[in-house]
Amino acid sequence: PGARVRRAAAAALELAAFDGTPLTAAHLRRAARHHTSSGLEQHARRIVPDVGWDDLVLPPDPLSHLRELALRCRHREQVLGDWRLSAGGGRGRGVLALFAGESGTGKTLSAEVLAHELGLDLYVVQLSSVVDKYVGETEKNLERIFGEADRTDAVLLFDEADAVFGKRSEVKSSHDKYANMESAYLLQRLEAFDGIAVLTTNLRANIDDAFTRRLDLIVDFPFPDEEQRRALWRHSLTHVPHAPDLDPGECARDFELAGGAIRSAVVTAAYAAAARGGEVTAADLRTGAVREYRKAGRIVMEDVGW
Repeated sequence: PGARVRRAAAAALELAAFDGTPLTAAHLRRAARHHTSSGLEQHARRIVPDVGWDDLVLPPDPLSHLRELALRCRHREQVLGDWRLSAGGGRGRGVLALFAGESGTGKTLSAEVLAHELGLDLYVVQLSSVVDKYVGETEKNLERIFGEADRTDAVLLFDEADAVFGKRSEVKSSHDKYANMESAYLLQRLEAFDGIAVLTTNLRANIDDAFTRRLDLIVDFPFPDEEQRRALWRHSLTHVPHAPDLDPGECARDFELAGGAIRSAVVTAAYAAAARGGEVTAADLRTGAVREYRKAGRIVMEDVGW
């Protein structure tokens, strides 16, 4: 690790010299990312964070919990190491969190904001694709991921945690037995992990209680109410040309969409405006919202002639 740090520091100085500016934190982050990029990209999708706290439109509670999570990540070495508050028993000095909420409510975006706050990359692992039907293969896949993660300074996001940590009934078959072995292995590996790991689930009730008890923090992402949806529409329109008096309140009222779907609806509206060389209109927004409702298989007023 010491040699890698020295190489990264030297690279940061070269970047600063190339830019003709004093050494900055940005140079150090760029150099560190270059030198910590690893084989992890063979198993996970790498995201270089480009979002900050201002990009999150969330209620106070989850936002407060996310800021607490960032603080835990920043001060874990001091609290768990210097102050000797680690749980022991092979438990690492990592931080383990669960993000729970319906699809599109901001879980992945929040993990990206966390990584950006810490100056790290985000690696997204789809746990459902790691689980293998052949005995022992899931553990091998997970070991490859953690082996690379141990050498990579990044935030790990394990998506669809239900695939491994879903509640199990009593063991009735060999499949149940091996599924329990997989979850036990992943839990053991996560507890020994010295990095930052976030797991996501669409439904918190799906996750086994034995796992949730070992988490440092659980962040619940509620489905947005009408007021929150209005804020999400407005935020998505921030950089999009539109009439100053455009009010997305009607779409917020008529369409129960999560933040991800609202962003997609605004993208549809923006393409329509770009095609005609104009601004986004209320009709464009409604068209985008209707598109998202239909994609989700939901009935809209336009379909029933109301």
